[in-house]
Order: sequence, then C-alpha cells, then structure tokens
Amino acid sequence: MSSSSSSPPPHVVEDCRGVVQLLSDGTIRRSPDPIFPVDSDRDDGSVEWKDVLFDPTHSLFLRLYRPRPSHELSDYDNEKLPVLVYFHGGGFCIGSRTWPNFHAGCLRLAAELGVLVVSADYRLAPEHRLPAAIDDGATALLWLKSQAEAEAGAGADPWLAESADFSRVFVSGESAGGNIAHHMAVRFGPAGLNPVRIRGFVLIMPGFSGPDRTRSELECPADAFLNLELFDRYARLALPRGATRDHPLFNPFGPESPGLGPVETGPVLVVAAERDILRDRDVEYATKMRGLGKRVELVEFEGQEHAFFSRMPWSEPAGELVRVIKRFVDDLSNEESV
Repeated sequence: MSSSSSSPPPHVVEDCRGVVQLLSDGTIRRSPDPIFPVDSDRDDGSVEWKDVLFDPTHSLFLRLYRPRPSHELSDYDNEKLPVLVYFHGGGFCIGSRTWPNFHAGCLRLAAELGVLVVSADYRLAPEHRLPAAIDDGATALLWLKSQAEAEAGAGADPWLAESADFSRVFVSGESAGGNIAHHMAVRFGPAGLNPVRIRGFVLIMPGFSGPDRTRSELECPADAFLNLELFDRYARLALPRGATRDHPLFNPFGPESPGLGPVETGPVLVVAAERDILRDRDVEYATKMRGLGKRVELVEFEGQEHAFFSRMPWSEPAGELVRVIKRFVDDLSNEESV
C-alpha cells in the first residue's frame, strides 16, 4: 500500500476587513455583504436615485441621485443642476456604490449641495489590479461625455437630459476614490471632455504613497481605522505585481511619474484629516501642486480620522465637509466659463 502526503488546506494570507481574503493557493474570497452600516432613518425622501449601466464590457453600474423638484435647492440661476461625480473609497479592494454608507453620503451630497450626483463603481483588486480602477473612472467620465453629446437627441438618460448642467461638472472621491479623482484631473483637466466642462476636482483624504514613511504614517496608532499594516496590504493587493509604493499610480511625484508642471488640472480642493495616516501625504500633495502653479485649496479637519465622511455620513464633521464642498462648488459654478 503506497503512502501519500496530503497538502495542508489553503489558509488566509491577506485579509481586508473580512470582505476580501486572499488564500495561500491564490484563491480569492469576496463577501457580498456590505460593512459600515449607517442610520437609514435619516433618508427623508428628498432625493430620488436609480442605477444605470455605464460599462457593459465590465458590467459596471453607477447610481444617479437627483433632488426631487419639491426639495429646496441652492440659488442657481437656471433650473439645471451642477453634476458631482463621486468615486467611493476602500483601498481599491473593497466597496461599492450600493454600500449603505456610501449611499447615505451621496444622498447627503445631492440634498445639501443641490447637485445631481453620479456615484460610479469600478473594478476592484486583487482580481483587477491597477490601473483597472483608473481606467474605469475614465470610462465613467467618457460615459458622461456621451450623455452630454446625446442631450439634445435620442439616447440620453432622461434624468441627465432634464436636470444636468454639463457646463458645471465636478469630479470627487474619497481615499482611493480621491486618488482616482487626481488621475482624472491629470487625464482630462477642465476641458478634455468637451462638451462637458469640469469646473473643479474634490480630493477627500486621497490615497497617495511614496518610498519613505511620513511622520503621520510612522506615528499612526495600531487601532486607527486605517493603520499602517492595512494601508500596506491595500497597496500590495492593488498595485501591479512587483510594484512598490513609489509606483506612479500611488506617488504623483515619483521618479517614474509624468511631470505635472505643464498639465492643466483646473481648481482642486484637497481635504485632509488631522489624525489620518495619509494626512502628511495629502498636505504634501497640495503643497507640491501649488508649487507647480496649480490652483489648489487645502482644508484640514482637526481631530478626524481617515474616511470620516463615508464612515459617519450623517455626523456633524461630515456636515461641515459638505458645507466646505458646497462653497467650492458654488464659487466655481458662478465663475465665468473659460
């Protein structure tokens, strides 16, 4: 009787908040259950929403949010609304437009900004490593461009045809979504999606990195919502295989990153959080972009941790963030179009 040795069962080698697990045999487990539940009772019905397929090739959907006609909007001169494109966070590995926390945040943005929100999904790592998410962000914006081109004819989504002012579009995102928003600014700028005009970009605690540890990374406590171990795990799973934290998709100013000096990005609002592991990266980003002559505003929220907006979308700090974004949107919406 021959003897044979059995291999040990696969074990978890990488775990992202229990949502995504990479096993030793290369298998990936992904839970369909959302995390970060929020208070659903705060939805007062002032915003309507629906899902739309924007990329049939990859089966990607976006969620449109529109303030109902009876809801009091901002004091804009015409009936059509500015458009805010929003990319969710999650380290490029987890998250969806359907998660209750991201959904709640977009409800609040639509209601309190008086805008039409476009919350777009993107492919997630490690099944789809970068640049997949960046490419999907571009696909979402190109879809918006196609909607603007079809506005006067057949084929446009009725909500966008009725309510969207394509001359006042803003591109935003939180954490990984803020990284995507940066790359959209570099790729398209204000005028690269004509007839869409992007008035500004909103980077909320954007996810950037580099080869050397910053002070906020080194001093980040282990019990922080986003700590150093988890941040590095996201990077390992999201970046192309063999890439380092200095990769151009993570480090806009790295040795292999394209020079941003001649790039017209338009106005950028950078939101940082004092107790965020990414705080120093975000401040550095704003400082260096200003040094390149870019129009960049930096707002830092004292006492807040990473992703405070999407984790606590109904909180007062989240409300203050919405007011900051509203000022940015209102000011740029009222500027003369170039």
